[in-house]
Formats: sequence, C-alpha cells, structure tokens
Amino acid sequence: MRGVIYVLTTLAVIGLAFWAYHENYKTQLAIKQSETLQRQIGQARARLAVLRGEWAYLNRPDRLRELAELNYDRLGLLPLAPEQFGKVDQVPYPSQKALRLPVGQPVDVMATEDRP
Repeated sequence: MRGVIYVLTTLAVIGLAFWAYHENYKTQLAIKQSETLQRQIGQARARLAVLRGEWAYLNRPDRLRELAELNYDRLGLLPLAPEQFGKVDQVPYPSQKALRLPVGQPVDVMATEDRP
C-alpha cells in the first residue's frame, strides 16, 4: 500500500511541476506581450506628439493669414464684420409645447428607416 502512495505522490509532484513550468512560460509570454504593447503605446504617443506639433505649426495664425491673402480671389473670402453675426433672440428655438411628450401614451423609439 505504501508503494502505491509513493507512486501517486511522485506522479502528483511531477504533474504539479509540469503545470508550474507551463504556467511560468505562459506568464513570461504575457509579460513580453505587455512590454511590447507598452513600447507600441510609447511610440504611438511620440508620433502623436509630433503630429500635434506639426498641426500647431501648420495652424499658425500668421501662416493662415498669408494663405488667406494668397488665395483671397480664388476662395472668395470676405473680411469678418460684426453685422455677420446673429443675436441670441434670432435663434428659432422650438416652443415648450412642441417639446412636451404626452404622458401615458406609448412612444415609438424604433427607427422607421434603416440607417447606415
């Protein structure tokens, strides 16, 4: 009987060692993948910083002013004037009556047409 227990214990130890070895390699693979992702995130952030710098450089007011002056006739641009802006009381807001939903009646929330 002792021999069977020794054999089962030995097999259990071998099985647990194999499981631990396998889990160790899975953990190392997960760590490598995590490091790769972190490196890619860092590279993406660096690219984003460069793109933001380029965007800021291209949107400089003096550069845009020069481009607007160069393409003034072709674009048909007009200088801004205060009369071009509206007033708040000119905005056609919907009436409060149109905004109210009837209480107690079902409301259909399904789209009547397919949207892309």
